[in-house]
Amino acid sequence: MRDFWIIFKQAFVTKAKAKSFIITTAIMVAAIFIFANIGSIIDGVKNVTGDDKSANELNVIDNSDVLFPLLKAEMEADDHSLTLVQSDRTVAELEKEVEEGDIDSFVTLDLNEANTIQAKYMTKSVIDFDLPSQLQEALQSIQTQMNAQQLSLTGEQVQSLFSPIQFEQKNVSPSAKSEEELMQASILVYVLMFVIYMSVIMYSSMIAMEVATEKSSRVMEILISSVSPVKHMFAKVFGIGTLGIVQIIIYGLAGYIAFNTAKANETGGFLDMLNLSNMNVATLVYAVVFFLLGYFLYATLAALLGSLVSRTEDVQQMIMPMSLLIVVAFLISMAGLSNPELSFVTYASYVPFFTPLVMFLRVGMLNLPLWEPLLAIGIMLVTLFLLGWFGARVYRGGVLMYGPSRSLKDIKKAVQLGKE
Repeated sequence: MRDFWIIFKQAFVTKAKAKSFIITTAIMVAAIFIFANIGSIIDGVKNVTGDDKSANELNVIDNSDVLFPLLKAEMEADDHSLTLVQSDRTVAELEKEVEEGDIDSFVTLDLNEANTIQAKYMTKSVIDFDLPSQLQEALQSIQTQMNAQQLSLTGEQVQSLFSPIQFEQKNVSPSAKSEEELMQASILVYVLMFVIYMSVIMYSSMIAMEVATEKSSRVMEILISSVSPVKHMFAKVFGIGTLGIVQIIIYGLAGYIAFNTAKANETGGFLDMLNLSNMNVATLVYAVVFFLLGYFLYATLAALLGSLVSRTEDVQQMIMPMSLLIVVAFLISMAGLSNPELSFVTYASYVPFFTPLVMFLRVGMLNLPLWEPLLAIGIMLVTLFLLGWFGARVYRGGVLMYGPSRSLKDIKKAVQLGKE
């Protein structure tokens, strides 16, 4: 057992002290804080550059001489931060300013013979959708008021025309959640799915590369002379896995501090959807369980495949099938985010190599009976045991194989060599 802990410590400490690990962790922590405070950062940049004022002003050319005050009142009533400025310049002059970037946009207003509002919005931005929609909604309200005055309708009569119906939606599905719960669950599930996906790919590849590096430098020959290949394999898997857990805990603490700090300065919107106080504890428990099972499943497979190559250049080619499995699992999960009750998502959640992502998606988005996730966990445990047993046999012979790799055909040769 002492040999196991020596290799475990070596795998953990060596990677933890690596500059790449330290720099990557620092960059990710910084990125988390920047993402959590992106709104405050943008506001600060606007205040420094002075762009805030021009971005919140809209030039209006009112050819009707009656629409501008109505539009301004309507926008102010909706509590918009936008300031409308009536311009005495021509359309050509404002178009030139838009093209040169001096102003963001402008709008022209007019009335035709039928007293119908004619509006034209000019902008250079290809993604300017929000403001035109707000203007259209405000102008539509003004048009309704003008038509009501022509028809001599009272305010109550106008309101009755637009009175909403009473519509109630009730879902009788036992797995359904409320709209608010579903929105919070979908955000949490997406974030945790991405963490599981990236972690499995990164740390599994790290294990395969570590094994191949020791083989290519001939260090492996010295190691297996004093410790069994099976101990060596599982020490590597657990060592790098522990390193991954530590790194994820660092990211989690950084995220918790960053988003709670951001919430102190900003309320509402996306940050409220990440409120951990309203989060289902079972979802977090399942995230940890499926992350650990997914990691050990793919890490064992990565160690098995890494033992078959003698050069680090061949590692990526050898683990390509494994990488495709996790990519397919992620794609199925992304498809299931919009409808987690799809039949192929349900079936895929019981496939061991897809379960960490797909079943976690289902338990996070739906109120599943307890037996479903437990069955998936049981299938994964059996698969992990069988893969560990088979992987140990391959690893025992694979670490002794040198020469060019012939892809997965070398597995049979490794098993036969391990028996000798």
